[in-house]
Amino acid sequence: MKSFWPALVLMSVLIVAETAGGQPRLRRIRFERQHRCRSWLVAPCVAIPLSENGSPVTQLFNGRDLDGWAVIAQYDFERHGAITVQENAIILAAGAPASGIRVAGDFPRMNYEVTLEAKRIEGSDFFCGITFPVGEDYLSLVLGGWGGGTTGISNLDGMSAIENETTGFHEFEQNRWYRIRLRVTDDKVETWIDDERIVDVEHTKHKLSIWWEQEPVRPFGIANWYTKSALRNIRLTRL
Repeated sequence: MKSFWPALVLMSVLIVAETAGGQPRLRRIRFERQHRCRSWLVAPCVAIPLSENGSPVTQLFNGRDLDGWAVIAQYDFERHGAITVQENAIILAAGAPASGIRVAGDFPRMNYEVTLEAKRIEGSDFFCGITFPVGEDYLSLVLGGWGGGTTGISNLDGMSAIENETTGFHEFEQNRWYRIRLRVTDDKVETWIDDERIVDVEHTKHKLSIWWEQEPVRPFGIANWYTKSALRNIRLTRL
C-alpha cells in the first residue's frame, strides 16, 4: 500500500511569545522542513531565528569546509599551522606565532552581532582573537592572552587589551567550548563570554586602532597565537 504522505516542503513563520524583563515579547521564527513520512511520526523541524528587525541570521561557517573564508598567510601568519575542518568545527593548529582565517568578502561595518563558540585545545596564549570593523576603523577582541586569561579590546587610544578600561581576566579551561558574543552598534562595542558581559565600551569616546600584526585579519577574522584552537557555529546578525 502506498503512503498517504508525499514528500513535503513546509515554510512557515511562527509568532513566539517570550518573556523579557517580565514583559511579553513577540519574535518571529522562520523554519523549513522537508521529509518523507512513512508513519504517523513526524520528524522535528529545524528553526532558523530571525533578528529583531526581521533579518535572518547568516551562517558564516557551513560546518563542512572553509567556503567563504580565506586562510591568512601574511606577516606573522606566514608560518601558520594547519587549518582544517573536523567534526563541524574549524581547527586552527598552532602557528609560529599565529594562525587565522578571515571572511573572504564584504562585511558590515556597523550595527551587527556575531556569535560563535571557541575553545583552546593546546597552548597558553589567546585562542580567539577577533578583528572586526567599527565604522571606518577596526578593533581586536582578545580572549586568553598574556598568560592565558587576559581579555579585552585592542586598541583604545593606542592602549592594548592588557592596559585599557576593557581589560579583564577569565579562567579559561582547556578543551571547553565557550559561547562568544560580539555586538557593534553606533555607540558601543559589547562582548560576552557565555552569559557574562566582559566589554561594554563607548567607542565614540576613543581613538580606535589595531596592531599591525592583525591587519591581514581584516575585514573580519579570527586568529590565535602559539595556540591550537577550534571554532564552530559562527553566525552574523545585522541589527
